[in-house]
Amino acid sequence: MKGTAVSENLRGSLFMVLAMLGFAFEDMLLKRVAGSGMPVGEILVIFGGGGMLAFAALTRAQGQPLWHPAVVSPPLLAKAGFEVMGRLFYTLAIAYTALSNASAILQATPLVVVAGAALIFGERVGWRRWSAIVVGFIGVLIILRPGLEGFTPLSLLAVAGLIGFAGRDLATRAAPKVLSNFQLGVYGFAAMVPTGLALLVFSGGGVVPSALQAMQLVVAVVFGVAAYWALTVAMRMGDVSVVTPFRYTRLVFALILGVVVFGERPDAMTLVGSAVVVAAGIYTLLRSRRAG
Repeated sequence: MKGTAVSENLRGSLFMVLAMLGFAFEDMLLKRVAGSGMPVGEILVIFGGGGMLAFAALTRAQGQPLWHPAVVSPPLLAKAGFEVMGRLFYTLAIAYTALSNASAILQATPLVVVAGAALIFGERVGWRRWSAIVVGFIGVLIILRPGLEGFTPLSLLAVAGLIGFAGRDLATRAAPKVLSNFQLGVYGFAAMVPTGLALLVFSGGGVVPSALQAMQLVVAVVFGVAAYWALTVAMRMGDVSVVTPFRYTRLVFALILGVVVFGERPDAMTLVGSAVVVAAGIYTLLRSRRAG
């Protein structure tokens, strides 16, 4: 029995690493498309529509309905709003700032979720975890370096995306249990379409995608959907406390892709801040396991 649990944890951890690799490649491809001149609003429309169709197919393959009355429940509406916020601002962040910086800031999401769970749902969080949360936020400030020479206001886009994704995760906790992960995926990607259309109206319209841009967006959708599936498998297969820390491998992959594909050179403060955020997050997860 113990051997089976260890095996499932190992496989769950592997699926988590593969999920983070998929998300990192998704980010890289979206950044390349944005860098080639396609408006972010158009990227959101195409990427969101493609992801919605892919999850709709997976949902139907599971014999589940595409529509459920729970979609209009307050938690799901809140989730959709935060999903829009997270996707919009994080896509803008990876389009206009270094991939390594944006990804590093995003790693603070679990810390914000823990703090939100304590403040909103009344979950018990001891002083050690609160201390780790504060340390993690200090790590984000080290990356942002407000008031110093290396500070760029555009890096705040990643912070807004972080808040959106954390709010989405908190709203997901309160979402009706009758909805499957695939159904939630349909609604999450669908929310990006009207958001992208609104952004296009504001920014002056879209462009006709080139063959390369279209191919990169299709591959980004494939990576995104596959990563979401692997994430779902990981969370269901292994112990959450064992599998979840492997989320931070996304930062490692983002740093490598940033250097290799975009020629980024993360400076010492970015690396130090990233290490602080990751260490604080892992410590928080370990403390959560003990508290459980």
